[in-house]
Amino acid sequence: MKTHKFSMEGAGIELQEDTSATVEDRDEAGMEDKAIEASEGNKKKINPGIIYLGHIPPRLRPRHIRNMLSVHGEVGRIFLQAEDRFVRKKKQKSGSNARDFTEGWVEFRDKRVAKLVAASLNNAPMGTRKKNRFHDDLWNIKYLHRFKWSHLSERLAIERQVRQQRMRVEVSQAKRETNFYLQNVERSKKFSKAERKKTTGQTEAEPKNQQWNFTQRKTEAEIQTMKTSSGSGDKRRIQKRMELAEKAQEKSQTSKLLLHKIFNAA
Repeated sequence: MKTHKFSMEGAGIELQEDTSATVEDRDEAGMEDKAIEASEGNKKKINPGIIYLGHIPPRLRPRHIRNMLSVHGEVGRIFLQAEDRFVRKKKQKSGSNARDFTEGWVEFRDKRVAKLVAASLNNAPMGTRKKNRFHDDLWNIKYLHRFKWSHLSERLAIERQVRQQRMRVEVSQAKRETNFYLQNVERSKKFSKAERKKTTGQTEAEPKNQQWNFTQRKTEAEIQTMKTSSGSGDKRRIQKRMELAEKAQEKSQTSKLLLHKIFNAA
């Protein structure tokens, strides 16, 4: 009986020891779960922040910005807005193929770091060393409150749609102008053909009803008949001429008398 009792007691001890071990394991597991939940909660609390770069000096690339800003904190996505096309075309005409940027957006993993960077680096020189090519340029940084990367992507999509719409409008206007020009060319061809038909029809009808505009020389018989018929008219003309000649002689005689009197008096 004792042995049996001892064995039962030993079994009870073992059972007690086993149950106590499982409770401790459960407590440790619960503490670990709480630590994991706390770490996950801390991770969830970390929100990304975005800063705006208002000035991008020439030859500055995203890798340069990442290298300069990664010292202050973990940098995520970077986007730089390229310059306009007409500015790029002017540069290409002048002989430079450099592509520059006008503005940019930088995302930090933690928005607190983004705020500190914007407050500390604004109006500060970009390069810490004098030999750095960006030493004379200043940071122009502003922290964007409640701004997300999705807002930037939406803005870029809207700008892209607006640009495509402008291109469509310009292409449609160019098509209309070309169609209007071609229609006018076709109309002018039709008018020219109609005018040619009219001119060719007149030239074909001219030999049938041709009228000459020159006068034929009169014959001698016609000239004699004209003289006989106009004999009375010739006599009148001769009389008028004689009368005019007599008047002229009278005037000349009066002028001679006056001159004779003047010179004789002298």
